[in-house]
Amino acid sequence: MSADHYQSSFAAGLFAGQVVMVTGGGSGIGRCTAHELAALGAHVVLIGRSVDKLQSTAAEIANDGGQASFHACDIRSEDTVRATVSAIIKAHGRVDALVNNAGGQYIAPLESISAKGWDAVVASNLNGGFLMARECYTQSMKEHGGAIVNIVADIWGSMPGMGHSGAARAGMVSLTETAAVEWAHSGVRVNAVAPGYIASSGMDHYPPEVGATLIAKRKLVPLGRFGTEAETAAGIVFLLSPGASFISGTTMRIDGARPQSRLGWPMTTADEASQQREAVKAFDGFHRAVVPKVFQ
Repeated sequence: MSADHYQSSFAAGLFAGQVVMVTGGGSGIGRCTAHELAALGAHVVLIGRSVDKLQSTAAEIANDGGQASFHACDIRSEDTVRATVSAIIKAHGRVDALVNNAGGQYIAPLESISAKGWDAVVASNLNGGFLMARECYTQSMKEHGGAIVNIVADIWGSMPGMGHSGAARAGMVSLTETAAVEWAHSGVRVNAVAPGYIASSGMDHYPPEVGATLIAKRKLVPLGRFGTEAETAAGIVFLLSPGASFISGTTMRIDGARPQSRLGWPMTTADEASQQREAVKAFDGFHRAVVPKVFQ
């Protein structure tokens, strides 16, 4: 991008005066989402384990004219989560929104996943999200209302090679639906976003030998390409916005129709049919986007 600021599709000042927490805010989709929310006026509180990444993202936001602070936090620790949310409320008065983005997994067939490995992935992708949501609700949103967006994954049709993550993400979808019902009386909306194949820095954590396999996945997407971090952030921002005030308990897929791919249906992708069609061109309003190493 040549622009020196985030080119959001949403109205300027949409989140002015709001405090929004973004877990996993130091990299990838979380970093991009934090930038867009800050560009729209929110004070963004970045949460993660790597202080260096959080500090770097907070500095980027400040340099772009936004407001951001950060807290190091292991979302898998109940006591740490409780203390972190308490400190944020003490500093800012309330939490208006939470983006439950932190998580992680590794590639492995079920037969080789140890109990320790399974527990670690479930703790990051399910338990931690529950703890963050519960504490934001009990400490602030129960009284003031708010919105929560949980980031899950493309679990439709299973996740062979990452069964531990698939199970945890499916659990998060169910948790989203339950919380939407239980917390509605407090004026709290709870939704989820399920990114498909997104060109994000998260891909840099996979071993180099799977690079060719990752790149080839674009052929499984009817729109014929990977999505961008900005396209994912736009869905998250919408679900947090007033325009989504009657949307709760739903999961928004951002995946280019990947789960609808069917054997026997010719996969001539849209970009192969017409490289110039506006309908399939990627939106990337994130001026600080970084291309994953596998695509470089």
